[in-house]
Amino acid sequence: MAIALGLAGCAGAKAPAAPEAAPIQASAPQASRAVPSTPAPVRKAAPYVPPVVPEAARQAVVDAYEAMQKKRWTEVDRLAAAAAADPVLGIYPRYWSLRQRLSDRTLPVPEAEVQQFLADNTDAYLADRIKGDWILAAVRAGDYGRAQRIGPVVDNSSRVACAQLLAAHMSGRKARAAEVLEVYQPNSDCWDMLDQVAEDHVLSRNQLAGLLRDTLETGKDAHARRVAAIVFDTPAMVQYAALMKNPRKWLEQQTRPRNRIHAELTAIALSRLAREDDRMAAARDVEGRWAGLLPKADLEWVWGQFGLVAALNVDPDAARWYRKSGFVPMTDYNHAWEVRAELREAKIDWGRVATAIRKMSARQADEPVWRYWYGRALAAQGNQKAARQYYESIATDLSFYGQLANEELGRAPYMPTQPAPVEAALVQDARADQGLERAIALFDLGWRREAVPEWNFALRGMDDRQLRAAAELARQEHIYDRVVNTSLRTRDEVDFSQRFIAPFEGQVAAKARLIDLDPAWVYGLIRQESRFITDARSRVGASGLMQLMPATARWVARKIGMKDFKLSEVNDFDTNTVLGTQYLNMVLRDLDGSELLATAGYNAGPGRPKRWRARLQAPVEGAIFAETIPFTETRLYVKNVMSNAVYYGTLFSGQPQSLKQRLGTVAPVPGTRSALP
Repeated sequence: MAIALGLAGCAGAKAPAAPEAAPIQASAPQASRAVPSTPAPVRKAAPYVPPVVPEAARQAVVDAYEAMQKKRWTEVDRLAAAAAADPVLGIYPRYWSLRQRLSDRTLPVPEAEVQQFLADNTDAYLADRIKGDWILAAVRAGDYGRAQRIGPVVDNSSRVACAQLLAAHMSGRKARAAEVLEVYQPNSDCWDMLDQVAEDHVLSRNQLAGLLRDTLETGKDAHARRVAAIVFDTPAMVQYAALMKNPRKWLEQQTRPRNRIHAELTAIALSRLAREDDRMAAARDVEGRWAGLLPKADLEWVWGQFGLVAALNVDPDAARWYRKSGFVPMTDYNHAWEVRAELREAKIDWGRVATAIRKMSARQADEPVWRYWYGRALAAQGNQKAARQYYESIATDLSFYGQLANEELGRAPYMPTQPAPVEAALVQDARADQGLERAIALFDLGWRREAVPEWNFALRGMDDRQLRAAAELARQEHIYDRVVNTSLRTRDEVDFSQRFIAPFEGQVAAKARLIDLDPAWVYGLIRQESRFITDARSRVGASGLMQLMPATARWVARKIGMKDFKLSEVNDFDTNTVLGTQYLNMVLRDLDGSELLATAGYNAGPGRPKRWRARLQAPVEGAIFAETIPFTETRLYVKNVMSNAVYYGTLFSGQPQSLKQRLGTVAPVPGTRSALP
């Protein structure tokens, strides 16, 4: 199925679903194959008349934006009146001013102005945002009744959800423990809620202790300390601070735990030993002195922490320690790493892989990743019929594991039928949508942080055709990340010409071919790196289509003899793609021609996949190496890039592609040094 290069689009790997329960029952094969859409009656597109934006008003918006960033609120207030004449973006300065006043606890809540803003901007994204800000301000002021009367918020954050739950709880509807644990995230508004519900005994001591354990697992000690202050009284907090500072020293002074609090502190201290340099010695300490002194469930949790830290350090002892954890409940994150630890074993015990997946919640085990590996475990144990059911259940999932499942079934990756073209009238309707119009104006100003949520808010309630029309509008405006991300929202009309868009008329492919790189792989990487946004900039400073770090760009420019290179040119299309493809090719050669390893190296630095490879106990299939990459960002990145490359390869060539063949096999190779940056 060949599609012209200028139209090819991206089939996105789905975000991880959520966890599932044991034992797992194979579900019936999904039958969600997209079918050709029935053409809608053609209607004539109404002419779009863009609003007239006075230049002075738009400049006032821009000036107010700069003043807002510098926290010059008096100037924002002054500019808001002039900016109001801008029919597209004029509401922004007024919103910035109101938001600031609502967030300042020393100022009274400007209720009348907020109500007027809501009345003037019904159904706008910023109206929804100001409602959320108003709820937060009301709860912080103790006005719980007002917070409840404000009403629901569409774009709800954890802060607002925690504030709403606290307001309801303080107004007489006692919060339930499940609600608290569902909305809680480590931030000030959720901590206020958690303080109150803990005081009111909504959560049991075991639930609070579990929350503390889960927070400790993240490695964010400041967040853990905040939760610990709820779990422990003052004397216990003194002990907590001491064990966090030096767990071994604290443990040397302890004997058999005297009570539940002492046992909890001891378990936490033992779990911290897993983070020490000599984990083996620490493990012997747990096995020796503490094996008979701590309750079994506490010891099993400690072993789960040893397994996790070892797995994240690609330590071959990870599986052995996980096996000591029994069936103690763990976080989704930790359950996943138990499976990965088993997959990295020199000789995989597929029965243990299956058992580890059965420990998961029903929701987690139902994710495509674990359905695939459970199917593999069943097949390895001789249950081919059940394995096929698992593969079939994810065969239409447009992701890394959907592709692998089809290969296990002896089929090419699933390709949905291309739907009928979007009618011009629907694209015109999208262009006339005020929310999308505001978003485009924000994109034009380079204000992506404001533009993206505006765009996404405008998409709510759209059906598949309307979403595809909005994606086409984004294509016309050259906002390529919105083409992909908007099209990914469709359910039945799956348009690969949008999802796997390949813009720039083959220029990227031409640069790839000049140095014998596979264009499908390069496009797959760019789709994941920047979604084809030429001026994209990451939180760590990487720039452009191929997200080059400044030091790397300079290094590559010198290596290839690019004279007069200036860092200010790194977002230039030609400069960025030349430097990016050249660097990718260097990484590929440095990693023995493996696209899998080179993809990991491009994201995490070429030395890291060398270290991960060196610690393998035996050769592993590429899918196992990809799944056991210890950095979450890199693991997801590699799977998405390799999945993208398969779809691009199919679209470009018209021939089925094999993901397994692209992934290859990774064997242990000594040496962890790389000369590349």
